[in-house]
Amino acid sequence: MLTSLEKKEKLLEAWLALYLTPGLGSVWALRLVEYFGGPDEVFRAGKKDLDQIPGLRKDVAAAIGKGPDQRLVAGELERAEKTGSKIIFRDDTAYPANLREIYNSPLVLYIKGNLEIISLPGVGIVGSRAATVYGQRIATDLAARLSRNELTIISGLALGIDTAAHHGALAAGGKTIAVLGCGLDVVYPFRNRKLAERIGEAGVLVTEYPFGTRPDAFRFPARNRIISGLSLGVVVVEAARRSGSLITAELALEQGREVFAVPGRIDSGKSEGAHRLLQDGAKLVHTVKDILDELHRPVGDHEHKNVVPPKAQPELSAEEKGLLAFMDIYPQTIDEIIRKSKLPAHKVNEILLMLELKGLVEVMAGRQYQLTSST
Repeated sequence: MLTSLEKKEKLLEAWLALYLTPGLGSVWALRLVEYFGGPDEVFRAGKKDLDQIPGLRKDVAAAIGKGPDQRLVAGELERAEKTGSKIIFRDDTAYPANLREIYNSPLVLYIKGNLEIISLPGVGIVGSRAATVYGQRIATDLAARLSRNELTIISGLALGIDTAAHHGALAAGGKTIAVLGCGLDVVYPFRNRKLAERIGEAGVLVTEYPFGTRPDAFRFPARNRIISGLSLGVVVVEAARRSGSLITAELALEQGREVFAVPGRIDSGKSEGAHRLLQDGAKLVHTVKDILDELHRPVGDHEHKNVVPPKAQPELSAEEKGLLAFMDIYPQTIDEIIRKSKLPAHKVNEILLMLELKGLVEVMAGRQYQLTSST
């Protein structure tokens, strides 16, 4: 007589074997499970029964007919144990209920970190990899504030907005989930290896892909359905007209999730996608309260106050005040500032240096200048 734990382990092996069947895919696997009554029953079905399933490829039916590949399954389980990871299947009680409800929900999930986090209420934050300083600042701040309001931050570990969102959650002592487009043992992008380590310790790394799976481009649109599927709503901070972030937003709408967008500059291609979403009815985000209200979440008392107490404004000369009026939160080149202020180049350089020393202006790559977030 098997114990409940042994039964669960056997069931996981059956789901894994079905998932690892070449050419099958999640949608067809679920169809077969529903038709035959379970993953074990799929493998017990004879060739005659499998051949009667309309649309099932003959080579896939033949692969199933050979029975579970126990060697392949054992290899995955062994690698999970060695890496301190867990594998859960679709009918596992630990599998997130909201993700199970979506179309083409993953058959199995590979998880590293605190398993409980994946079932907590969360918000997806996505956007451009080549994000502006403004976009990264907004993503970081939103993630921190949502974290302080007991929402998990869900993103994809990509450069740009994703990275900023994960950092914002961690800096606020919150929880974050990184959904990967590769195996748990493959770090992509490599520049985020330290961030991935931190999330594996303080949050959760999640993927549907077996160990060793490379980050092929086609995997990322597929993983986006998991980001939106785990979320109550998805916030698009910056996105070009055609981008993976818009795919995530479309999937969120199909899944019945809320979609939010942060407005940006109307002359910036990196904001065009977010503005299109707003035109199509996405909720405009001006403050974190816009998100919390739409999700019917309580707003913490701290959201009615400044997160950081305002610093005392440094004393400014008339020239410094005058030039400060031409500055913006968006980076400007030195030539743009000279043209707007109509001051000599040497004077603009001198004043900008003083404003930078007083913490009111920061210099960016390519000698561009912008107001600091505290100004």
